[in-house]
Amino acid sequence: MSDVLRVGNASGFYGDRSTAWREMLDGGELDVLTGDYLAELTMLILGRDRLRDPSLGYAKTFLRQLEGCLGTALDRGVRIVTNAGGLNPAGLAAAIGSLADRLGLTVRVGHVEGDALARPDALTANAYLGAYGIAACLDAGADVVVTGRVTDASLVVGPAIARFGWGRDDLDALAGATVAGHLLECGAQVTGGNFSFFTELPDGGRRPGFPVAEVHPDGSCVVTKHPGTGGAVTVETVTAQLLYEVGGPAYLGPDVVTRLDTVELAADGPDRVRVSGVRGTPPPGTLKVGVNNLGGFRNSMTFVLCGLDIPAKAALVRNQVEAAVGAEGLEFTLARTDHADAADTEAASALLHVHLRDGDKARAGRAFSAAAVELALASYPGCTLTTLPGDATPYGVFTADAVPQDAVPHVAVLPSGERVPIPPPARTATPADERAPADPPEADPPPADRPTRRAPLGELVGARSGDKGGDANLGVWARTDTTWAWLRGWLTTARLRELLPETAPLTVERYELPNLRAVNFVVRGLLGQGVAASTRFDPQAKALGELLRSRLVDLPAELSPGPGSPAGGATPGEGR
Repeated sequence: MSDVLRVGNASGFYGDRSTAWREMLDGGELDVLTGDYLAELTMLILGRDRLRDPSLGYAKTFLRQLEGCLGTALDRGVRIVTNAGGLNPAGLAAAIGSLADRLGLTVRVGHVEGDALARPDALTANAYLGAYGIAACLDAGADVVVTGRVTDASLVVGPAIARFGWGRDDLDALAGATVAGHLLECGAQVTGGNFSFFTELPDGGRRPGFPVAEVHPDGSCVVTKHPGTGGAVTVETVTAQLLYEVGGPAYLGPDVVTRLDTVELAADGPDRVRVSGVRGTPPPGTLKVGVNNLGGFRNSMTFVLCGLDIPAKAALVRNQVEAAVGAEGLEFTLARTDHADAADTEAASALLHVHLRDGDKARAGRAFSAAAVELALASYPGCTLTTLPGDATPYGVFTADAVPQDAVPHVAVLPSGERVPIPPPARTATPADERAPADPPEADPPPADRPTRRAPLGELVGARSGDKGGDANLGVWARTDTTWAWLRGWLTTARLRELLPETAPLTVERYELPNLRAVNFVVRGLLGQGVAASTRFDPQAKALGELLRSRLVDLPAELSPGPGSPAGGATPGEGR
């Protein structure tokens, strides 16, 4: 048995590159190929699918992708692990069996159950299971393992447990594999996708390949990609993904608490980054539960306000719409996209987004959108809208809960049909109250004669941001040690609130990750009731980091723009 487990990823979300499964199977050697399809919003989508047809509830696109790849995977001994089972892992497992029969193939399929909780008042309620059910299916000879809501990292941790025989007390190894799983779970985001410095990538970020982790018996790994694929794997692309959708240094999971402040990254050759030093502590005695409910109905209309008197025009529309349908549930957002003395209509226009959320579908539907359209000849000069009147659509509300680990019936259904209960960890620990530490002392202002330059913050730092329910995270990393020494004293919560005013009234937590030269902020409540309910222009906070990088600040003149820039002259990821 090889002392390295080669795990690839072919899907980071429901809707990812459809050809990635074929590309990963044909591109190089693999032992396991994973596919991550689930997110908070995806569970809502699958819940609505299941309302229409109880036999659904899984990611249907996975079956289409598997049809052209199953024979290849079986021939090459590549085992497939995916959470595409969503709300119905047994249904997807049965559909895979039917697909194999139609293709004339013999396939052993296992699946994992138990995450679905009985909550009559919820559309979906699913506990985030760990990796040992996946490992049990693989130990029993499964070629394909289908799960419902497991943690994203479990798709990698499970195969590693099966290969290396880790027990519940192998916490450092489990933590290392959790980091590997977190790095792979979003597919091409770790190989240059959505990367702040995409212009430095060899192909300019046009088509990044999907990632591979070479996992070792101690839980360390090397992140890489198949030869000849686009993008890049550098210390910085790996740093960016490590900072994605995380909170404090203690990364809680059902099998282990992973200490992100112990992660060590080092270049290991072209498109290879070694990840080591990860430490783990016992998991909590509870499992996270994601709960989705239908929150009501929503509709939106956008007015184009061109030229002069933009605020007065917006105020007129607000008064007219509120008079027509009532003020309750209305939200008005004025985007000042207009430019003075513009030569064309688009450049001279601002956009007034009007949203309505209501439990009454009729009020949120045509009653609202038709009222907006009726203003076309009776409102501000130049009145026009970007959309035709339409009906309301339902929206969901996401909340997180917790249940005791021993209250969830984690079950591995082996290819033989045998049902094997997966016991919870015998050793758990209540996580320490990891309150965000106080900001470091405010950096002394530069001497009056110390030169600075007014420039975008993003000349010196990268960022990656994302959503966790109604909260957002924003990770910022420095490209060099000298920039890190400045950044950690300069980028306080107070300064973040100045640069991003929408965060000012909210709770902002700040955590330092010195090994990554990074600061991670958690902004509580920025996304309201979650992405499905949010009316924010950037509902998942994916662009929050780039907004921060675009802000003009006074940068110390002596700090170089960093690796890969004309001033830095290095290759991406150097400078550590």
